Amino acid sequence: MVLSAWLVFGTTSATAQIPTPTFNFDGMAASILNGVANPDVNGAVGATQYVQFENATGTVTGSTGSGNFAVWNKATGALVWGPYATDGLWKGSAPPCAGTGGGQTLVLYDRLASVWIVARHIYPVNSPTYLCLAISQKSDFTAHLKGGVPAFNHYSYELPALCPTCVDNDEMDSPKFGVWPDAYYMSFNLLGAAAPHAFVSPLVCAFDRTSMIAGTTAAAPVCFQPPNTFESLLPSDLDGPTPPPTGSPNYFMNLGKSALNVWQFHVDFTTPTNSTFTGPTSVAVPAYTPACPGRSGVCIPQLATPPLGCTPQPNCYPPSLLQGWSDRLMYRLSYRNFGTYESILATHSIDPATSAYSASRWYEVRTPATPTLYQWGAFEPDNTSRWMGTIAQDDVGDIALGYSASSATQYPAILYTGRVPTDALGTLETEVSVIQGAGNQVFNTSWGGYTSLSIDPVDDCTFWFTNQYYSQQGSKTWNTRIASFKFAGCN
Repeated sequence: MVLSAWLVFGTTSATAQIPTPTFNFDGMAASILNGVANPDVNGAVGATQYVQFENATGTVTGSTGSGNFAVWNKATGALVWGPYATDGLWKGSAPPCAGTGGGQTLVLYDRLASVWIVARHIYPVNSPTYLCLAISQKSDFTAHLKGGVPAFNHYSYELPALCPTCVDNDEMDSPKFGVWPDAYYMSFNLLGAAAPHAFVSPLVCAFDRTSMIAGTTAAAPVCFQPPNTFESLLPSDLDGPTPPPTGSPNYFMNLGKSALNVWQFHVDFTTPTNSTFTGPTSVAVPAYTPACPGRSGVCIPQLATPPLGCTPQPNCYPPSLLQGWSDRLMYRLSYRNFGTYESILATHSIDPATSAYSASRWYEVRTPATPTLYQWGAFEPDNTSRWMGTIAQDDVGDIALGYSASSATQYPAILYTGRVPTDALGTLETEVSVIQGAGNQVFNTSWGGYTSLSIDPVDDCTFWFTNQYYSQQGSKTWNTRIASFKFAGCN
């Protein structure tokens, strides 16, 4: 596709309208003994609550290897539930979703139906991978949790039923989720059962949203297995009160070579053979070099200061370089219908022009049915590496970009920047700190790839952001943070 008349390779705007956080508090943290390499923390905001999930085991009440979740009152920032074991959401349902730990968990709020959706994939012993879905019956996430069966509708699917070419122990990896009026859409990277669990192919699926919300028997999912030349597809996720035009497909996107690839997924649960997954349409973007090249390349430095009393190795360990995950677009692929135009935002990490190892590249694609690049930019105001981005926009078109930041002279930190519609195209304003970490990560290169921005469904203005950091040097002893903010021009 042709590029629009665009645009400035962006750094910072001359204006300064980025808001400071309204709420800024710690989320869940790893147990000192029982953490995992990274929490893959993600969260979503609903009518009255903010919900956060992470993948660690820990010593919190009821915790198992399933990971944990916690719920906060979004009006006060007060913790109202948890942390508690994720598999508790499947209490009262059939095995293996009930009573089986492990797996990446994602949470979204379906504002069109005022319900929560939780997706988790698990690996039962000597069994295929399972996908477990839980859809709340109420907008209150905590309804019936204490001492009773959770008020969620439960659905489970074996991987071979979704992917007939998969063998029993093949794995779903890197799941991504999107809410759309006609279905819930997911994507996965399929990995081989045997080590080193090599990439096999992508898998994209649509699930019967209407029946799942009603709690009735759902139609079989409709899935497609695109060629293995494509990896890490993202489904679009609806923001705002205005649905896409009637009959619009869900748009999937992945990162190509100097391009964004766009697919259209049209699902028909009544006659599944009428369903189509077409594309990709290639949208040219300016050439770039990925940060930390490779599927799981590592290059992000951290401040190497050892803790007090630390003696030389083997008792004192340097920090690891961190993974960039620069081979893919980051979660979520946020979609918004402004009435006069449709907009999709995407972000990934590139090798910057500065001496930093990573910068956050971002795009706005409009008219996704015939996609056109409207604007783009790369945020690299200094020599600090910025990566693991997440991007969204509010009701009036203010855009926020959240990310991690680190360097050889700085511990990993959490920050965000953004822009207002009157800023020059392709530019972002100065950044705001959520928290500066006070320690580095040792041993492990992995860093959570599910950091997420979500938009308050009530005012359609307030951004809620969650990410990870370290309060002291450690391995698998991370902390998480939750912040909210709102641009002054959005009411």
